[in-house]
Amino acid sequence: MSGADRLTDALYGAGWSTVKKLPEPVAARLGRSIADLAWKRRGKGVRRLESNYARVVPDAGPERLAELSRAGMRSYLRYWMESFRLPAWSAERIRSGFDPKDLHHLTDGLAAGRGVVLALPHLANWDLAGAWVTTALGTPFTTVAERLKPETLYDRFVAYREGLGMEVLPHSGGSAFGTLARRLRDGGLVCLVADRDLSASGVEVDFFGERARMPAGPALLAQQTGALLLPVTLWYDDSPVMRGRVHPPVEVPGSGTRTERTAVMTQALADAFAGGIADHPQDWHMLQRLWLADLDPTKGPA
Repeated sequence: MSGADRLTDALYGAGWSTVKKLPEPVAARLGRSIADLAWKRRGKGVRRLESNYARVVPDAGPERLAELSRAGMRSYLRYWMESFRLPAWSAERIRSGFDPKDLHHLTDGLAAGRGVVLALPHLANWDLAGAWVTTALGTPFTTVAERLKPETLYDRFVAYREGLGMEVLPHSGGSAFGTLARRLRDGGLVCLVADRDLSASGVEVDFFGERARMPAGPALLAQQTGALLLPVTLWYDDSPVMRGRVHPPVEVPGSGTRTERTAVMTQALADAFAGGIADHPQDWHMLQRLWLADLDPTKGPA
């Protein structure tokens, strides 16, 4: 393991061991302080966040974009402070920490014995939403995690999420799709973060007026297993409670090839994500390149 990898792993380890012991108001203030410091330094991630917000809020001038990126960093650090503390939260704190609207789309699907795929963008705290599902609904679910470097950091994330009641599969290796399909055929629940896919298998979508690529997995799983595909969006307000909405099901088109059906369904997910992101742009934690114009310098500014 390189020195940089050891430092990264040590920093995350310190976060989970130290921050979770802090009183909640202290952790919240610490998160805001770190966020403001990072925002003032205007590193690569902050600049990318701001350029992504420029797509979401196209009429925003430099001052408004700066306000958004500062709020975005505070939201991002709120996610981390909550995530570091989640393993120490009581079941009641988890149950009271999330208030989802239109939950009947999920509960009705599960009650009917259909598998359900929840697809989310990088909004607010998807780990808290997952912990709420396993705690408040008593429903286990399966998800996938990207393999991180160093491997010890990936192991930390897997142990953290498994400790919250999730079954975590590695994204790489090719076997995840088959396992997810089996869980869905058994009437289970699968949750996937699905607003960014840089692989060759990603589906091109129109996203805020430009082309981006999102994963085909949610749509393919719904087609192959008959599971319900539900977009979910999340956001913060000024309270300690995270808000969310379960959107109506994305239907499988009645005609077309599998590729064509997948494209239509993935675009529907992108549209639902875009609506939630437009309403709460500061809670979209996209500090990476997303749009194809940013990924390929020949298609636009990098």
